[in-house]
Amino acid sequence: MKSPASVPILLFLLIGQTGFAQGRFAGDAPRKPKPAFPGQTEAPKPAKPSAPVKLESITNRLTGPWSVALLPNGHFLVTESLGLMRIVRPDGVVSAPLAGVPGVKVVAAQGLHDVALDPAFARNRWLYFTYFAPPRGEKPAIWPVEFFYQKVWTKPLAERRLTDIGTERVARARLSEDETSLEEVTTLAEGAERRIVFAPDGTLYVTGADRFRFYDSKYDGVEHDFTENPDIGRNFSGRVLRINSDGSIPKDNPWLSRATVAPETFAHGLRDPEGAALNPATGELWVTDHGPQGGDEINIIRAGKNYGWPDVSYGTQYDFQRTDGRKNVPVGNGKTSMPGVEEPVYFWFPDIAPSGMLFYTGDLFPEWKGNLFVGGLDAQALVRLVIRGDRVVAEERLLTDRHQRVRDIRQAPDGAIYLLSGAELLRVTPK
Repeated sequence: MKSPASVPILLFLLIGQTGFAQGRFAGDAPRKPKPAFPGQTEAPKPAKPSAPVKLESITNRLTGPWSVALLPNGHFLVTESLGLMRIVRPDGVVSAPLAGVPGVKVVAAQGLHDVALDPAFARNRWLYFTYFAPPRGEKPAIWPVEFFYQKVWTKPLAERRLTDIGTERVARARLSEDETSLEEVTTLAEGAERRIVFAPDGTLYVTGADRFRFYDSKYDGVEHDFTENPDIGRNFSGRVLRINSDGSIPKDNPWLSRATVAPETFAHGLRDPEGAALNPATGELWVTDHGPQGGDEINIIRAGKNYGWPDVSYGTQYDFQRTDGRKNVPVGNGKTSMPGVEEPVYFWFPDIAPSGMLFYTGDLFPEWKGNLFVGGLDAQALVRLVIRGDRVVAEERLLTDRHQRVRDIRQAPDGAIYLLSGAELLRVTPK
């Protein structure tokens, strides 16, 4: 098995968080974990499979597309992970990169990520986005993956804390009237750079990946109990931030009375929550979370709750990374569950590498109403989950014949579904 450093850098740029970060170069298959309750994994197929769908390719000329926002005029605002935003017209015309996008550092799974429109975008033209900013004085660039992983976790913690490799950011900007630039760009928060979701009360949830570099850890977890200082996890494990739309802190955030926890922290103990959506039936935030080698999850996020990372996981540490020859080494204390840790609603074994997430509420596909859709990167599928209450009762994988990763999922006002898959922006309608 080759070491990760010997794999071509272009491959890492193409596979992003999956492959390398999902154990596709691993050795022996990890052991199958035992679920905490019936139906927590391997849900059966729906009694009635979905009818065939019509796929329309709006464009196939995107490079590393990560997120798409549907503009009121029918245009699409697309982020590309290498640091660019573009406008795509319904007729397939792709614009030049927008001006005014701040400099982005692209390294490993870090880059330019989500974009979300303000609920009043048609009036105020505000949008919100997440990205990885280079350190002060460093120009935007694309870096080999080892500068974020191998050259970080091998250093002592004290040295890591003196090394500035970049900053996760959430920003706000106005889209110019002619859709050629971002204006009035303002940083709202730091420490998270994955998905943005507007809560019913107008606050923003922002998901962020585990920042292993700030505590005594590798990026695939620790091999010891981690409960002696819970504030480390509250500050540096994968988190969900909650902020107001101007970047201020909501007065009812759960950790405001604890001086040693960042005030924007809403929940913690995730690894890499790359998908997020509100359940329309409950108003609660659901997120997907990448496991290490196995253990991809769906979690319901609640204020002040701990979701386990890096203490417990349904996955194991990466075989390919180990120098001692051991396989399937447990994460943290070796357990999959523990008191004080929220159980995932659902987990996958093996990994699907879950990305974008959508609760379908439209009328165009009446049989899908209330279903949860998850983009599968390793699964190369659009994963449909039938939900009953807060449980997954059926799973179906769609579009598997395309053999393309699905990164983002959005619903249009008419009920059509738009996907970012490979280099394409696709429209999904009934056949």
